[in-house]
Amino acid sequence: MTKLLSIFASLLILVQSFNISFGDIVQLDELLEHAAFHKDQYGDTLFVFISKHYGELKEDHHNNHKEEHDEHENLPFQHNSCTHHTLNALVLFANTSTRERIELPSKKGNTFYYLQSDSSGYQSGIFQPPRQA
Repeated sequence: MTKLLSIFASLLILVQSFNISFGDIVQLDELLEHAAFHKDQYGDTLFVFISKHYGELKEDHHNNHKEEHDEHENLPFQHNSCTHHTLNALVLFANTSTRERIELPSKKGNTFYYLQSDSSGYQSGIFQPPRQA
């Protein structure tokens, strides 16, 4: 059970590190349609298409083809922010019956004894510290 939980947590962290959201998966059809448009219109291969929208040719493509700007905003994987995901893991202890309870010895004897006087320590002019018994 612990190994299965560890594998699941590792896979969850791996998928979250790719920064892929559910909205990106839903928008994959728009990516494929736009890639087909680029192949028909410009004769772009898949690598050139990816470079124009996600790589080094992105800025040049954005400046030269402003009519496609609305379509470019609907493409997936256009995250410009840094997101941090935290994983709250529940640690399960499979065998709790083998744990032994350890009782620490308590010290009941006090080293110092303090008797609070009813009279004020300022009457004699000297403030006295507590006395040891």
